Amino acid sequence: MTAPAASARRLVFLGPPGAGKGTQAAIVAAELGVPHLSTGDMLRAAVREGTELGKAADAHMRAGGLVPDALVLEILGERLRKPDAATGFVLDGFPRNLAQAKELARRSPLDAVLWFELPRPVLVERLTGRRVCPTCGTVYNVTSRPPRVEGRCDREGAALDQRPDDRPDAVGVRLRVYAEQTAPLLEHYRSAGLLRPLDAAGSPGDVTERLRRLLAAPPARRASQGL
Repeated sequence: MTAPAASARRLVFLGPPGAGKGTQAAIVAAELGVPHLSTGDMLRAAVREGTELGKAADAHMRAGGLVPDALVLEILGERLRKPDAATGFVLDGFPRNLAQAKELARRSPLDAVLWFELPRPVLVERLTGRRVCPTCGTVYNVTSRPPRVEGRCDREGAALDQRPDDRPDAVGVRLRVYAEQTAPLLEHYRSAGLLRPLDAAGSPGDVTERLRRLLAAPPARRASQGL
């Protein structure tokens, strides 16, 4: 299968937590030669580094809620101004609400928005089963991708962590917040002719193939991106 069409270079991957956006964004970004921009990863790095932004975001992330728009926009704006993002990007985890979508439209046009669709029970299983190596960042899942030795990273041997926002109580909050605040973006981008629904069930390889076909397809009629 060929890589995505070169004309689609400014992409947003939209969908609920646990839908696999990050995995697919990394693959597509590498094929296009553009950066994979994950606001979640940027914010978690700020928390680890103890920056002022990270300290402000930490309490929101631990509770499973959304980090305030002003904090997210501050770190994203700096990243979009870097030279490697000048010709495109794959944006994962942003925008999460209409206000963010409007701000993004002012900063950059988009070529397509991929909507990752997955049933809620599958999302809960993926999120609560996720474990992360604190040393190398490798992500495992106790059900679908367990480490060779239970609780230990295959590469580093370090004890795996469960992120605070992947614990069952926080997962429920995250999915509710998504439904309330992020799902309305579907109509926003559908009316702009940018939305492309993607079946995110199955293996990562299967999803990648579907994603490539979607990106290679001719774009739908496009309306104004700003609302």
